[in-house]
Amino acid sequence: MRHAPLKTLAALTLAAGFGGFAATAIREGLEAPAQAEPRAAAAVPVMGALPTAVDGQPMPSLAPMLEKVTPAVVSVHTKQRVRIRNPFADDPMFRRLFPQVPQERINQSLGSGVIVDAAKGLVLTNHHVIEGADEVSVTLSDGRTFPAQFVGSDPDTDVALMRISADKLTALPLANSDQMRVGDFVVAVGNPFGFSQTVTSGIVSAVGRSGLPGLGFQNFIQTDASINPGNSGGALVNLRGELVGINTATFNPQGSRAGDIGLGFAIPANLAGNVMRQLASTGEVRRGTLGMETQTVDDALAKGLGLESTRGAVVTRVFPNSAAAAAGVRVGDVVLSANGQRMDSREALHNFEGLQAVGSDIALELRRDKAPLTLKATLREQPRAYDGVVLDPRLTGATFAELPERLRQAGLDGVLVSAVARGSRAAQNGLQKDDVVLAATSGEFSDLGGFRASFSQSPQRLVLRVLRGNSRGDLQMQ
Repeated sequence: MRHAPLKTLAALTLAAGFGGFAATAIREGLEAPAQAEPRAAAAVPVMGALPTAVDGQPMPSLAPMLEKVTPAVVSVHTKQRVRIRNPFADDPMFRRLFPQVPQERINQSLGSGVIVDAAKGLVLTNHHVIEGADEVSVTLSDGRTFPAQFVGSDPDTDVALMRISADKLTALPLANSDQMRVGDFVVAVGNPFGFSQTVTSGIVSAVGRSGLPGLGFQNFIQTDASINPGNSGGALVNLRGELVGINTATFNPQGSRAGDIGLGFAIPANLAGNVMRQLASTGEVRRGTLGMETQTVDDALAKGLGLESTRGAVVTRVFPNSAAAAAGVRVGDVVLSANGQRMDSREALHNFEGLQAVGSDIALELRRDKAPLTLKATLREQPRAYDGVVLDPRLTGATFAELPERLRQAGLDGVLVSAVARGSRAAQNGLQKDDVVLAATSGEFSDLGGFRASFSQSPQRLVLRVLRGNSRGDLQMQ
């Protein structure tokens, strides 16, 4: 396998991954007694007090609402055992001289979660909060701690579901997040920097926000309520105390150490609720797909297709027996909107598809031969993986899955090798788990559906262009 350096992907720094943050140094600083030289007593100025009422009306307060909300917001503690790679660990003499050298370490992290079903003990959080954890526990606002049982998670929307066995739980009702408007007041509750039950407030700055690098399928609520490390998985609520979103990320070009700058993002409650119901029912998420490949319209395509503006996604392939084929979509059609939402690029359409459930009805606004056209499609299930033997005998033993959205957001196209059976034909050909197949002599593709379609006719010589770690190379399948 020949290797070549992988080009560095330039991207703005995204302050996500709030699950792991230790606040020990901050606490020590706050607990340290202040020391100062004694000085003579000085007259204390009389300070004015805030009024208790204005024009006869009591001053508004969030306290009554928060008294009902905060018991439903929990601290999520995770532990992960990481084996320490010591080059001398297998040397008997080294082990005899240094018997106390640890063979593994425990990584601990802290995030937030929201109780959404008190009777069943269901807790929503972010996937990145519990990713890779060997042990997860949940601490309630009253101080009780319980081990958490993993129900399921969806990395592509960063939603995870856990279950705890406890009584006297408080759950938050889910609001209809589609009704959120820019300017609505919201409150964020979580555990930033390890300080539990911290409340910040602000407004909805934007809805339907996408385009953040490295965060999978995106339809975020943007808020200026302060969201910091440790807030991940916590609640974003409206003034009625209803859950409108799951706090997920902040955006800061200068990194997380620069502090909060008022750009926080939350997963809408409608999206989180849909994922939650699927995870609670089957432990996995099923997604719909149109079953076609597209390309972003550029200046040259816009001129050639006679479009008034440079936007949209032109259809380059329609898969047989797909939702797009059944709806009558053709190669050369330009998708301008879906269900009334502008589709300015291929990425926007892909993001839209990834957020739709199987069986969803989609109204596509197209341009065909310079004329407007509207088609209705019903999304069909997107396959989660293919066994290599189904595609080509030379791939026997390998399993191919859709590329994680975080890699797509980093600019990659292709499919992921999710498993390779030991001793299989694929393994003998050099294919390894977690390889990313970028191209193949079977034909062009950008995702799992395209990869499957490229094998409609088996190529005489099968070569895969593979990304492994930071290196690329070609593997010939025998």
